[in-house]
Amino acid sequence: MSGDLGRRAASALVMGVVVLVATWFGGLAFRILMAVAAVLVFHEWAGIVGARVLHEKVAIFAGLAVVLCALAIVFHHGEIAMALAVIAAVCVAAWQRLARRRLWLAGGIVYAVVPAVALAVLRGDGGQGLVAILGLFAVVWTSDIAAYFVGRRVGGRKLAPRISPGKTWSGAVGGTLAGIVVGTAVFSIGEGGGPIVWLGLVCLALSVCGQAGDLFESWIKRRFGVKDSSRLIPGHGGLMDRIDALVFAAFAAYLVTVLVPGLIKPAQAGTMTSRAVSSRGAALCADARPSRRALRVAQGGGSWTS
Repeated sequence: MSGDLGRRAASALVMGVVVLVATWFGGLAFRILMAVAAVLVFHEWAGIVGARVLHEKVAIFAGLAVVLCALAIVFHHGEIAMALAVIAAVCVAAWQRLARRRLWLAGGIVYAVVPAVALAVLRGDGGQGLVAILGLFAVVWTSDIAAYFVGRRVGGRKLAPRISPGKTWSGAVGGTLAGIVVGTAVFSIGEGGGPIVWLGLVCLALSVCGQAGDLFESWIKRRFGVKDSSRLIPGHGGLMDRIDALVFAAFAAYLVTVLVPGLIKPAQAGTMTSRAVSSRGAALCADARPSRRALRVAQGGGSWTS
């Protein structure tokens, strides 16, 4: 028992250091982390849904598609990664539409790639992206930890006994409240962040989405009769088992930055598209500024030919 606890603690420490260091530096380091995570999550998902019983060409195509998406993430092409993921998922689903397991594999492409893109875009390169990611982590991690301890302490009615018998309504409510408090505090650090009430509502949504993601992953494992997504992390199971809540919450946070720009102040509310719009706007502003010769003519009465 003590040996297992030691492995869990060591694994958690290593994972925490890697994630926080990459998050701190942002940019390429964080995008590489997200790309690796996308590939590993899809590998675990494929193992859960039984990709080995599929036609070999289908599994190879899906795997290569995720690798291409991961490369697009690394090279800062989030829109391309998302588009590739959707196209690949549609192709896999249509390959043999009567085979249900192929539909599950198609869903795994989206499940692995979209949250990785969302996190990479949220982090970006600047300080506000760092605040946005840390705020998201604070909501998800606090909700998870508080839900566990409140649920054990208070007990009560089960939240979803057929999916995850250990979760209770008291834990869900306690975790949500704790996530709102801690997440709002972290998001408030950013310059120009939204009003406290709106930040609290965002944290509420992120906490609920995170807990829904946790339940979804538990349902997937129960549906296919597996205990852990893999044995990748000693004492913890697989990567999916560690980031299940973050998957849904990350996409929800990305939607917030798109629908309500400036509320949680990410470094970039988009990727190449937003940069292109900004560049075009800067060019238009430059064109609109009068030249020095025009100012001289207006102020001194000179002529355009002088």
